Amino acid sequence: MEPTSDRQTRRVAVFDFDGTSIRGQSGSLFTRYLMRRGIMSPGRLCRLAWWGVRYKLHLPYRQAEARELVFGSLAGKMPDEVEAIMRDFHDGVLAPLYRPEALAEVARCHEEGLVVLIVSATFEGIARCAAEAMGADGYAATRMALDEQGRCTCRVEGPVVAGAEKYRAAEAWCDAHLGRGGWVIERAYGDHHTDVDLLARARHPYAVCPGKTLVIAARRNGWPILDWDL
Repeated sequence: MEPTSDRQTRRVAVFDFDGTSIRGQSGSLFTRYLMRRGIMSPGRLCRLAWWGVRYKLHLPYRQAEARELVFGSLAGKMPDEVEAIMRDFHDGVLAPLYRPEALAEVARCHEEGLVVLIVSATFEGIARCAAEAMGADGYAATRMALDEQGRCTCRVEGPVVAGAEKYRAAEAWCDAHLGRGGWVIERAYGDHHTDVDLLARARHPYAVCPGKTLVIAARRNGWPILDWDL
């Protein structure tokens, strides 16, 4: 998307969450949290493990399936109850895992007048807590559907915010909050090869503690590689 003019354009810095802003994966950590709390059944955990095997072996799988299996443990609860569970998980498990360099980079972006957006495949409630903790201006994450009584279901509402959907989610948020044609992704930070699409759309992309596949892509494209594990 081309901005209308540099004078009117808002510059946006997009941060991935899992593996980039924190050390670890919120999905697997949330699964363990639910198991320890007795919220997730062993049977559901086995089905989730089988999904992980298919993912690693590149066998057929649906992105939404893993989220549905995890969130299915919370089906039937009211959103405020689920929100309280996710906030307890964030504050007790994720809060110590934030990379100091990520928090410093968010502060630097704000000092330079950038809008900071978190875009993640994690659940929306977790992303909301993350945005508050990091001081981000907004977030876009995977949403779960509600039933007619307003209770949570195990169905994903819309697409899982992963891969190419990360840019689409960022685009939708920016259009809604900054105005269509009035923004540009100035910087993007990601750690996984599935973040390549998002990184490629930024004026200044950064590969943060990347896996081998993203390292290759970063070197091929001349993207800086940031080691935030020092």
